Amino acid sequence: MILDRFLPYRLSVASNAVSERIAAAYRTRFGLRIPEWRVLAVVAEGAATQADLVRRTAMDKMQVSRAVSALVARGLLVRASAADRRTRALALSGEGERLYAEVVPAALALEEELLAPLLPAERASLMALLSRLATCARP
Repeated sequence: MILDRFLPYRLSVASNAVSERIAAAYRTRFGLRIPEWRVLAVVAEGAATQADLVRRTAMDKMQVSRAVSALVARGLLVRASAADRRTRALALSGEGERLYAEVVPAALALEEELLAPLLPAERASLMALLSRLATCARP
């Protein structure tokens, strides 16, 4: 079958399987959807604007906007004035920092579970190949 050898299809199937597994865990345990977790994680790495989040998460503006709104409504993110007065910087609130500190070990444990069948060299190759594919796919 052609689809079984078609790279975009295979990547999509693998990505959806991993995302569904993670989404169920985050939704059940933390009440987070995947876009919200991505935004939370990127903001935790440093204050960001919504434009920064779009670039760093590979999500569209609407997904980022909805995730930010949900996280602000839950009191996990706060908005502050940025250097450019036309934008607002985002940062984790105290509650957001606490939740992030709880989610990270769970995320790493789930990642370890997903990667457990792979040998260390296979893991390294997988990460390197994914980086190269992403680079090659950019215009």
